[in-house]
Amino acid sequence: MSIPALDMKAPYRELKPELDAAYARFMESGWYVLGEETRAFETEYAAYCGVGHCVGVSNGLDALHLALRAFGIGPGDEVIVPSNTYIATWLAVTYAGATLIPVEPDRNTFNIDPARIESAVTPRTRAIMPVHLYGQPADMDPIMEIADRHGLKVIEDNAQAQGARYKGRRTGGLGHAAAHSFYPGKNLGAMGEAGAVTTSDPAIAEKIRVLRNYGSQVKYHNQYKGYNNRIDELQAAFLRVKLGHLDVWNLRRQQRARQYLEGLRDCANIVLPPVPDWAQPVWHQFVIRLADRDAVQQRLTAAGTGTLVHYPIPPHLSQAYADLGWGRGAFPIAEEMAATVLSLPMGPHLSSDDAAKVVEALHG
Repeated sequence: MSIPALDMKAPYRELKPELDAAYARFMESGWYVLGEETRAFETEYAAYCGVGHCVGVSNGLDALHLALRAFGIGPGDEVIVPSNTYIATWLAVTYAGATLIPVEPDRNTFNIDPARIESAVTPRTRAIMPVHLYGQPADMDPIMEIADRHGLKVIEDNAQAQGARYKGRRTGGLGHAAAHSFYPGKNLGAMGEAGAVTTSDPAIAEKIRVLRNYGSQVKYHNQYKGYNNRIDELQAAFLRVKLGHLDVWNLRRQQRARQYLEGLRDCANIVLPPVPDWAQPVWHQFVIRLADRDAVQQRLTAAGTGTLVHYPIPPHLSQAYADLGWGRGAFPIAEEMAATVLSLPMGPHLSSDDAAKVVEALHG
């Protein structure tokens, strides 16, 4: 592709001296698991998110799962999740042994619709798990109000929105806890797998620290049936470097998004992503909707422009959840989005010229 959906080599080229120095520092330390790099990253990222605690873990799915476990959520409990999300959100609930209660999204923002949440709450509901999909914050104030009325926990899925703001506050610090993925393609991406949980609740943070390490706080003394979900020390070192550039890289994404919004506003066949007044998205993906999505994607591919579909199969129609019996039509808004969404090239290293070529190709 002459214009890739995401340039995965450019971050290293830009930050090579800093990343190479972090690697050398790690190698020379002689401490490769839960060392100083992890502790420093946890402190720095907690401050970035505006919370008291960050616990580094192995990946975003494990972050979601450990957050549920730390709140004591398991069999017999219900967790409200978006019907429109990556399947990891659902898998975390399944891993915890709880019951999924999907709620449809707002058609404009792609995120869970707060107006639909209240009717989904039952006496068994224990938590709400909103996702800041594509880097756009979910509407958190009404979600938190519902949670407060019903005594529920709110766990943000912040896998795609590092640095986004909701009414001036950063995501990752808006609920009772938040799960983060640092998969390489994320806005804050490691050079491999990594994740974290952020929270201002010291008891929850401490429980996750223990759960991630075989349920042990003191070696060979196991308090819980825990997991090996520790963040890799090398990835923590790399993340510390990238965290220092995250706001600048998000600004570049916002500039390219404005270019797309301006350049495509007169395309009658394209539904552009609206931005609520209270949101400052960080554009993990720039997602448009088209009735003829597949044909347009094929045309762009032939022209050398990479695109992706996030996501072609909603979780309820995946083979993994066929046992729950939700057939086609169970969640029509999620299904409509799966059939029409298209992610355009986006990233901190997408040039203005390349974005202009994408706009031109879509007008063709």
